[in-house]
Amino acid sequence: MIEKHIVLEDIDLVTFYGVNNVHLQMIKALYPKLRIVARGNIIKVMGDEEEMCAFEENIEKMHKHCAKYNSMSEETILRIIKGEAAASQSTDNAAICYSVMGKPIAPRSDNQKLLVESYFENDMLFAIGPAGSGKTYVSIALAVRALKNKEVRKIILSRPAVEAGEKLGFLPGDMKDKIDPYLQPLYDALQDMIPAQKLTEYMEQNVIQIAPLAFMRGRTLNDAVVILDEAQNTTTQQIKMFLTRMGMNTKMIITGDMTQIDLPHSVRSGLKEACEVLKGVKGIGFIEMNENDIVRHRLVTRIVNAYNKYEKTLPQPLPFKEGSRYQRMESPKANLN
Repeated sequence: MIEKHIVLEDIDLVTFYGVNNVHLQMIKALYPKLRIVARGNIIKVMGDEEEMCAFEENIEKMHKHCAKYNSMSEETILRIIKGEAAASQSTDNAAICYSVMGKPIAPRSDNQKLLVESYFENDMLFAIGPAGSGKTYVSIALAVRALKNKEVRKIILSRPAVEAGEKLGFLPGDMKDKIDPYLQPLYDALQDMIPAQKLTEYMEQNVIQIAPLAFMRGRTLNDAVVILDEAQNTTTQQIKMFLTRMGMNTKMIITGDMTQIDLPHSVRSGLKEACEVLKGVKGIGFIEMNENDIVRHRLVTRIVNAYNKYEKTLPQPLPFKEGSRYQRMESPKANLN
């Protein structure tokens, strides 16, 4: 009688073993000649050598299926053990990765497809578009895919801590409590794609890092996918600092919406300037999304269109001084009315 230990990595154990270990019990019943004991992410198996080899091979297939699709079912287990191919997921070829419910996350518009293609062709990518166009969600899906495929060792997500037209004052709690409200949209996307237990583990081990832009200075970001969200709210100095953090084997995605700038009127958006300065630089891609890419409620498209139409009727802002990074301040008298 021989004994082997099989280590399960990069999967959610509850998904693999099943609720109340129902999948594990099924596997045990299908291999009556083996004694199978699971402790955390380690499966200890003892028994007949020939059957153990078949068991080890099938467990590896189940492990790969669970890691890719974030799902496991009794049907999948039976098909694998019978030597059949596991049932393929819908739109498998187009999927970037899979949600925690096992649903494929795939581009849903032409520009989203272009974003995915440009990611593989460039090391730095600017994705500019209106709210709901999927630029952040698709970018995080690409980062999760790279992490699961072991193309990178970590994911780094950042946002400038700028309030959307409100002054929140001093928030209670420690540093994490203070910055979490600004970063919640990034947490939401990650929770869709990575099981809760695994996400907690990744964040505790700093495999996935979420930090405000101000904490990036001085770092060199190697072996990572780095995403800067809401980049329209960066200043020139901030975005230049961020872009120069890029290290070896790193991809950067910068997303933003030029119509939702929350900076003071006297400060020019660093994203606007970066797009002008870096246009045409080899290795940097630019994707411009529009209202046709919006995948939220249909009213979001109508709202964006209505505001675009309205803003065209407004007087144009004062031009920038040549060679200056800041807009001219309006005369105090201009605001009296």
